[in-house]
Amino acid sequence: MADKSSSNAYWSANIRLITISLVIWFIASYGLGILFRPMLAGIKIGGTDLGFWFAQQGSILVFLVLIFVYAARMNKLDREHGVEE
Repeated sequence: MADKSSSNAYWSANIRLITISLVIWFIASYGLGILFRPMLAGIKIGGTDLGFWFAQQGSILVFLVLIFVYAARMNKLDREHGVEE
């Protein structure tokens, strides 16, 4: 029974991490790049406004950072639950 509850805790933490990552990526790509672009239009980065920057490059960079953060957090989670490779 303890094995089943440990498995459920592992997958619950995994799904929570995936959900948080997707929410952050959604906010960075759709929110900052599309919905909040008019509010970010006055802030300039590299000769263009911040909203355009997020729509073109920022969401990709956020996605790459999320990949590395997810990998590090999953390695930690795997060690905590004894399922590391």
